[in-house]
Amino acid sequence: MILKGFIDHIIFRNPENTYTVLSLNSDDGGDYICVGMLPELDKGERVSFEGDLKDTAKYGVQFSISAFSISAMDDMESVFRYLSSGAVKGIGPGLAKRITARFGDDTFRIMEEEPERLAEIKGISLRKAIAISEAFEAKAGSRQAISFLSQYDITPNLGQKIYEKYKDGIYEVVKTNPYRLIEDINGVGFKSADRIASAVGIPEDSEYRIRSAILYLLAETAESGSMCMEETRLIEKAGELLKQEEFLIAAQLDALSIERRIIRETESGRILVYSEKAYFAEAETARLLSELDVPDHTEMSRVYDDIKKLEKKEGILLEDAQREAVVCAITHSISVITGGPGTGKTTITKLIIRYFRDKGSDITLAAPTGRAAKRMSEATGCEAKTIHRLLGAGALGDKGPVSGFEHDADNPIETDIVILDEMSMVDIYIFRSLLRALVPGTRIILIGDADQLPSVGPGAVLKDIISSGCFEVSGLKKIYRQSEASAIVRNAHEVIEGRHIDLKKKSEDFFLIDQNTAERVIQGIIYLAGKKLPGHLSCSPLDIQVMTPMRKGVLGVENLNVRLQEAMNPPDRTKREIGTPNGLLRKNDKVMQTKNDYDMEWNLVGQRGMVSESGKGVFNGDIGRILSVSSESVYVRFDDGREAEYKGEALSELELAYAITIHKSQGSEYRAVILPLLSGPRMLMNRNLLYTAITRAKEMVCILGSPRTVEDMIDNETEEKRDTGLKRRLQEIKSLGAAD
Repeated sequence: MILKGFIDHIIFRNPENTYTVLSLNSDDGGDYICVGMLPELDKGERVSFEGDLKDTAKYGVQFSISAFSISAMDDMESVFRYLSSGAVKGIGPGLAKRITARFGDDTFRIMEEEPERLAEIKGISLRKAIAISEAFEAKAGSRQAISFLSQYDITPNLGQKIYEKYKDGIYEVVKTNPYRLIEDINGVGFKSADRIASAVGIPEDSEYRIRSAILYLLAETAESGSMCMEETRLIEKAGELLKQEEFLIAAQLDALSIERRIIRETESGRILVYSEKAYFAEAETARLLSELDVPDHTEMSRVYDDIKKLEKKEGILLEDAQREAVVCAITHSISVITGGPGTGKTTITKLIIRYFRDKGSDITLAAPTGRAAKRMSEATGCEAKTIHRLLGAGALGDKGPVSGFEHDADNPIETDIVILDEMSMVDIYIFRSLLRALVPGTRIILIGDADQLPSVGPGAVLKDIISSGCFEVSGLKKIYRQSEASAIVRNAHEVIEGRHIDLKKKSEDFFLIDQNTAERVIQGIIYLAGKKLPGHLSCSPLDIQVMTPMRKGVLGVENLNVRLQEAMNPPDRTKREIGTPNGLLRKNDKVMQTKNDYDMEWNLVGQRGMVSESGKGVFNGDIGRILSVSSESVYVRFDDGREAEYKGEALSELELAYAITIHKSQGSEYRAVILPLLSGPRMLMNRNLLYTAITRAKEMVCILGSPRTVEDMIDNETEEKRDTGLKRRLQEIKSLGAAD
């Protein structure tokens, strides 16, 4: 239905997400409580709302707004009602009466075009007349722009961002090249801009449209992990998206290449196309890493002697492969140590730390996520930070908040050695930022498992570094005695080597419960995660992690989280809850941050509740628990002790984390892991995914589903193929150095 009328008063407005509750005097004589996402409206404004009446248990009958428009106030009654509401600073009911009595229906035109005439009214000076006009125009411009954009399905919140960027120039941008919005405004994608362009009559073969589609597809391929796209594939996909001839797309590829907004390279007969951002990220990473690779003149015999002394002192007897890994880390400025669970990476790391500490070196430990950093600290007994915290994400400068990182080439990290764990999940952009903050002479030791899934972000950094052959790589294969008893470790190695595991054998730490329907799998998960395993392992249900290959479907993350929330944290009168774009959140829920937010403020809270450190920045994959909920915000405590308040638009960055995708589990370790494996897309159900899931468990792996599915995953060697060029760039720099 459609409601038209005047706004009686604003009951509530959240400026962060534009959610508004207001009272409307309708033309039909009724008074309605209306709710929805709206621009900043004022008492007395005339509006038209489209939506539905809904009877809510808590608030009674409300009109839920799905679309709106702000009506022109072109009659004296409307003008007086608006001005007398106090919406325009400097005008109250008395002054509004005198203004409308003097200018009548022409009042708004006078205020916009001849504001000096307001001084004709007794009590209004020329200065006040100009101030009133400016206040009126500021409000009118924003509202008109947001109303204008709403016809293209642009939300008020996004519309306000667009207006703040362009001001009155917004209409020219929309009419001539709405594709500019994609580059200038975070939150506007190609499809939104294309919808606007179609509505305003921009031709389908417009060069702006074709260029934007090309750049959009390159951005999309980066989201899937690749740094570039083969040109023939790019032209084909752009043709499908735009419904245009390929020669038109090829012409705009040439134009973008000339402008250096895309970069073309030829590799093995293929033409690869990079966005400018991706190309220079990869090129700079290769250069910076190569600059750190300086000759080391450490005397080898002394190193072996020192290691043997350390082994004796620490009561450790290294195997030959482990000892060689330690030697490589000590005698090379860049080294890689890779291996699966139980191969001794932690033992080696501790010995390397001890060696360099004894030599008086400063050592910095880092990992990609808070959980991985915490695990590294516990394993080594030394402080480890996330890469973001190490770099000073969201640090405050002398003039207030600064973008990017505190540490960079102009303000490097003061350390002799950086040991970076869980390297498989480090993407090209964060690795480049770390390298920028290191000076030549800094030793860097990269530790990871090359068989894990690649990073969530773009690139295949660890695999490219290893396969380049440019640096020393120590590959650990043997499972050592202390890990042989673990079925988790044994089975993980069986899986990655392509051998079927004995699923009928139920060991204490690894077993499968055969289920043949999704509902029975879900019921099993609820029982295990909520009751059986917490009691068996003497831990909180939050220490049990459900991991699944998919987001969608009955056994996908989205559905499992709803079911697990119902079972493990049901609603009651003592728990406040709040609606968000990703669903309902309530106190005690387990949640995950879904994107990098460099502006989110946090406090590090100690055991006594004292704030020991403050900063900015929470990152994709950070997991925590909701401490409290108010009508507008939630407080979250993350695994590493940081606490942050989420309100307004930031609430869209949180989602439930009782179940997470296996991709999002990288770098983490959990007391127990529950895997629902019944069926799924072949491209997801592969060996690497299963291996990654198993290796996230510390004490127990429980699979619910089909043994045949598990065996099919082991047999499926298909890996996520990423187009990257870091390997080639490192080899090119190495060959140029050799030629010199």
